[in-house]
Amino acid sequence: MKVHALSLHHKSMLRPYTDLLWAAIPPLVLVLYYYYRIPSAPSLMRLLFFFFLGAISGFVALQLEGVFETVANNFVDWERMQRVFAGVVLRQLIEVGPIEESCKLVAVIVPTYYFQHRYRFRPTSVFLFTIAVGLGFTAQENWIYLSHDTAPIFERIISTPVHAMFSAPWGYVLAICIGSNISFYRYRQFLPAAWLNSVICHALVNVLSMSDRYPIPLNLLNYGLFPFLLWMFWRLQQLMRRVQGEPPIILISGYTPKQRFQQRTLVLLALLLAGNALFGLFLLVKKLSFLNISQLFDPDVMSFILSRLLLNTSFGLVAWVIYSSLRRSAYR
Repeated sequence: MKVHALSLHHKSMLRPYTDLLWAAIPPLVLVLYYYYRIPSAPSLMRLLFFFFLGAISGFVALQLEGVFETVANNFVDWERMQRVFAGVVLRQLIEVGPIEESCKLVAVIVPTYYFQHRYRFRPTSVFLFTIAVGLGFTAQENWIYLSHDTAPIFERIISTPVHAMFSAPWGYVLAICIGSNISFYRYRQFLPAAWLNSVICHALVNVLSMSDRYPIPLNLLNYGLFPFLLWMFWRLQQLMRRVQGEPPIILISGYTPKQRFQQRTLVLLALLLAGNALFGLFLLVKKLSFLNISQLFDPDVMSFILSRLLLNTSFGLVAWVIYSSLRRSAYR
């Protein structure tokens, strides 16, 4: 009993360090991926500097959200409003989305403008700074969730790229304006619209992810989460190609309104199939995480696993066939 107690004490002492590692390693792996993927990437130390700034911006955002809620409670019952779906939507649109996107924006724009006269950053560098800040923000958020036991490790790993995807619109505008020395007027003209786009996407993802807490039909909104995330990932890759001077991948190539409508419908279908295939695999892993290893080899459990794998893989393959067909059609 004494040895067992010592073992538990040792694990509890190591818990903060393991939480920190699980919080930081997945975002850092993505930073390294983009660093090695982009030929004209800035130095790794600069990307890590912006990653660190992103983590700091996450703590600042957390404090500002606390201040906002304290002030809001002086006028309305803000906590009670969060118990209804409309209150959740309102909180995401006027508190979480604006505060978090603004903190990330400041973390990118202030040091970039300060060092721009010395280093003359390229558009790709500014866009990668945005991605690094988003991933640093994610690392901070991961640590908060894991240290308070409010989300499992697997869920946090899945959500690693989301903050970078949220910030892609305003990151692209900054990359073009700062990296290409476009006039301040053009920058002032396009940045608010790009920031608002990021805020809306940020709020929508959070609302969709929380919709499963509510009864039908609101919980059906959860099935729109992964297709929307897949579209945002696609958008991030397209913007990355643009800042590198590469042509975008074209899927809509019809000459007539009818052809373009059919192709857009196919794109939507591919997103729904592929997104919900990923969602199905995510739910499968989540359910299996509650079982021990011996239970996984039970015939009924094995049958369940194989059936879900076959179903979701089939959806994914159909989506890939649609995507490949649209790309071939565009090339022709």
